[in-house]
Amino acid sequence: MALKKSALCPLPVCSAISGGTSLKKYSAIGKASLRVDGADKVSGKAFYTADRALAGMAWGKVLRSPIPHGRITRIDTSRAEAYPGVFAVLTARDVSSQLFGRQLRDMPILARDRVRFVGEKVAAIAAESPEVAEEAANLIEVGYEELPAVFDPAEAMREDAPTLHEGLSRYRNAPDPLPGIPNVHSHVSWQVGDCQRGFAESDFVFEQTFTTQRAHQAYLEPHACVVGAGAEDSIRIRASNKVPFQTKQYLAEVLMMDPAKILFEISPVGGDFGGKGSLMDIPMAYYLARATGRPVKMVMSYGEELTAGNPRHPSTITIKTGVKKDGRLWARTVKMVFNSGAYAAFKPNATINLPGARHGAGAYHIPNVTVEALSVYTNSVPSGHMRGPGDPQVYFAVESHTDHIARELKIDPLELRRLNILMPGNTLPTGVHVDSDRGKVLLDAIKEKVRVPILNRRHSLRGRGLALCFRDIGPGEANVEVGVNPDGKIYLLTTVTDTGVGAHTILRQIVAETLGIPGEGIVIISGNTDSFENDIALGGSRVTYLAGRAAAQAAQALAQRMKEVAAGLWQGSPDLVTIRDSGLSGPGKKSISFAGLAARSAACGQPLKEVGRFATTAREGTQSFGAQIAEIEIEPDTGQMRIVKIVSVQDVGTVINPLTHQGQIEGGMIQGVGFALMEDLLDQDGKIVAANLGEYKIPSIRDIPPHETVNIYDAPGPGPFGSKPIGENTSSPTAAAIANAVYDAIGIQIKDLPITSEKIYSALKERRAS
Repeated sequence: MALKKSALCPLPVCSAISGGTSLKKYSAIGKASLRVDGADKVSGKAFYTADRALAGMAWGKVLRSPIPHGRITRIDTSRAEAYPGVFAVLTARDVSSQLFGRQLRDMPILARDRVRFVGEKVAAIAAESPEVAEEAANLIEVGYEELPAVFDPAEAMREDAPTLHEGLSRYRNAPDPLPGIPNVHSHVSWQVGDCQRGFAESDFVFEQTFTTQRAHQAYLEPHACVVGAGAEDSIRIRASNKVPFQTKQYLAEVLMMDPAKILFEISPVGGDFGGKGSLMDIPMAYYLARATGRPVKMVMSYGEELTAGNPRHPSTITIKTGVKKDGRLWARTVKMVFNSGAYAAFKPNATINLPGARHGAGAYHIPNVTVEALSVYTNSVPSGHMRGPGDPQVYFAVESHTDHIARELKIDPLELRRLNILMPGNTLPTGVHVDSDRGKVLLDAIKEKVRVPILNRRHSLRGRGLALCFRDIGPGEANVEVGVNPDGKIYLLTTVTDTGVGAHTILRQIVAETLGIPGEGIVIISGNTDSFENDIALGGSRVTYLAGRAAAQAAQALAQRMKEVAAGLWQGSPDLVTIRDSGLSGPGKKSISFAGLAARSAACGQPLKEVGRFATTAREGTQSFGAQIAEIEIEPDTGQMRIVKIVSVQDVGTVINPLTHQGQIEGGMIQGVGFALMEDLLDQDGKIVAANLGEYKIPSIRDIPPHETVNIYDAPGPGPFGSKPIGENTSSPTAAAIANAVYDAIGIQIKDLPITSEKIYSALKERRAS
């Protein structure tokens, strides 16, 4: 087994696989191809949604609730309506009463008679400029009757807690409520084996509770949309949104109109990290556009993003594990409570919970497991998805708990993991069967990295921590069209939004490799929601898997079609036709350019183009493992911590583009560091404390530690050319690895994120006192 190691960007190599064979060499795959959108983005030529300016356009702004819970007793908009430059002022009576949401429909366009969090939309204004709109919003007078508020999920589930959503079952897609427990909008569980028997058979039992904080995705581009209402109720939309087809359906439903009348244009998205899949301001912009007869642009400020976006769920996770004398994990119960905030509208999955909850057993085979996850309403900012939704919270708890068991049983943490790692044939609590042994291979590679002992400096404490994660690929559908333009250029039509990860570059490389031509000449065309009937729900580490497979299908079909057309012209066999850089060649030195072939085919009424479609309805495909090792140094007099180094170890198949692949690894690690050490979207009585991105701390360049990547190349994955997903496994284990390093250094476990110097200092002080 050969390992490719790099501190920065590993270039592709052919690594040996067990058995002595070699990975196949490619012409376009495995190359650090430059980004399709790179030049436009760094030069400022790329047009994001907020850059759009249309003739006669109005600006939209909203007035938000200043209280966490209350009834609206009156709204007076007269002063705002009379303000110069204002075109329209709308309240709930002017918009649809339909509730919206990605799965559970529980959120109003504007608060109708009640507000449930600080920042909820109460009224909207369209004006000639954003400044005028904001000034007019401040002139709207709203009366409130304040109601009791609840901010902690544990308190929200008490029988005497205020009920935030009476008659939950009336909402579309609402689950059955839990009897006697208010404010729980989702309760899911998975089970394998018999936990009661498993605990009875265990020699040791350990129980711990862990908490994680609220965190914002901190994308650079805030939510923005430009909406125009045309003739016959048609709507044209540009938005900072990664799932245009799904968003189109959500909008059609809440507006009660034919989806065919809605056209969603694809725009560049300036960062997503899970947070840009909802309607956000689009319905409001539509109603303002209809009221004014003008296109309307709405751009959220970063204060609004922090106050009313859809941040990562805070969590409380309790794990109880039974262990045999030899270290085998034998039984486990996990109870997770996620703070959903005031609405559940930002969660797209069918359970209306976090998909990461299914990882309560971690990357380990435990024969008896029960996992329970509850999502609870509170009077807080509504929570949504962030990179690996639920994974970082769950793996922080699971992997911290794993180290605690190892320490208590005096077993090496790595050996405890090797003893219990998932292997082919094991069954997860969700019923999915494991088909990969890459976890053991990863741990073997890690053993080489941790063999060298670390030495404490004279005035500092050092520690090393390990964390492991595991995930599969989610379902979805993708469509890609590949064809030949009249000028002979190969084009790729896609409606996948590139959120900054290089998706279009990856698709171009896949098509280039499939056709056997240089990728630089392939033209990328961003379509719209009329281009296909449906397309990928971006996220879940599945873009390359779904859209890449569709692109490869389309390119294969086009190649065959081109060969058949050329063979027909030459009265020969398609098997004897070869595609080269800019044309085709056949026996007897016959040749024709792509442009010539396109012209001949078009003359027959058959343009050269093919559509590839790939869809799955269940989680399938080879699972992927990831791990990180963190080495830290602590100043004992202050508790200040410095990360000496982080090593990321990834289970990879064929790496299609090593540059973007490494960018995912490093970017995920950096986000994981922020979640572990500093990011905390605090609220005080429901009001978010940070007023802007400067006050919400994310890692700067000085916070980024030295980093090394170890990519383990082995069996091919389920994606095109044997690729595997990489996006989310890169951030999930970071917080746990750092926490375990702190545990190793000071001997006390910190079980609530973020891990601050103050918490470390308090732990050291406690240790000295005892």
